[in-house]
Amino acid sequence: MEVEKLNFMEVKFKALSINESFARVCVAGFCVQMNPSVDELGDIKTAVSEAVTNCVVHAYPKHNGVIYLRCEIEGNNLKIIVKDEGIGIKDIEKAKEPFYTTKPDEERSGMGFAVMESFMDKVVVEHNGDKGIVVTMYKQIGNERLQVNNA
Repeated sequence: MEVEKLNFMEVKFKALSINESFARVCVAGFCVQMNPSVDELGDIKTAVSEAVTNCVVHAYPKHNGVIYLRCEIEGNNLKIIVKDEGIGIKDIEKAKEPFYTTKPDEERSGMGFAVMESFMDKVVVEHNGDKGIVVTMYKQIGNERLQVNNA
């Protein structure tokens, strides 16, 4: 059986908190072609929200930069890339620890990466060259659905 050809979309937008909902809707609209369950779509939207919010809150503390968002679909595999060109993260492994935050005075929970990891199959966090971060999230759609027969 031949794997479906890759489909993708890309968008970039200003790192403003109001654009977090735009990113959720954009990704959800693109993913509908995969016929995800309501739960799968909710998982995807939550993970995207966390990734974009991390960029808004942490990447550009002195100005509003740009967030780059790319989604790729191949068969039932979804790949979401959220990238910024901000100040970056010195210690990615430390930042991925639950409850770790660089902004405790702003009542941040430090759960962003943990939330992404709980809703997606795989999350990879890498440096974006010498500035910024790239978060790549993977999710397989449809494999765990319960088939119900209407008899």
